Amino acid sequence: MPAQQFVDDLNAQIGREFGASQQYVALAVFYDDMTLPRLAAFFYDQAEEERTHAMMMVQYLLDGEVRPSIPGIAAPQTDFEDWVSPIGLALEQERKVTDQISSLAALARKENDYVSEQFMQWFLKEQVEEVATMSGLLAVADRCRDRPMDFEDYLAREKSGPEAEDPTAPPAAGGG
Repeated sequence: MPAQQFVDDLNAQIGREFGASQQYVALAVFYDDMTLPRLAAFFYDQAEEERTHAMMMVQYLLDGEVRPSIPGIAAPQTDFEDWVSPIGLALEQERKVTDQISSLAALARKENDYVSEQFMQWFLKEQVEEVATMSGLLAVADRCRDRPMDFEDYLAREKSGPEAEDPTAPPAAGGG
């Protein structure tokens, strides 16, 4: 069974992952409304990925014979000054999640809960990828701030097609 403080903090992280998912849905809707379909699709996919992360954490607790608690979440931000600022928000969110995941891994180690520490390693690797992706997207978006359709073309070239499933990923409750 995972250490109790880790369980409490992981339950809070489950809520934050669901919150990130909802924020990404809000970004996708914002882009759908602007008729930027590639950006919308990218963030709809990101929303599903964040939901899956939450469900992986739920499954970990269930596997450890701990009943997860699913916390409520705050409403996402839905209004933005321009089409680039939501990408900046996404980068800020991913950096914050990286700090949260790092804290969970450190807590597991401090509690001598090495199984939970090992569980968090996949999420640490994932956060490196997420921050790099959002950082790169923001850099490109800043360069073509006055030409959002150029950014749509970039996404069509560079981010087309689904990512391959990671065979090292933890299982998610509900199968995905």
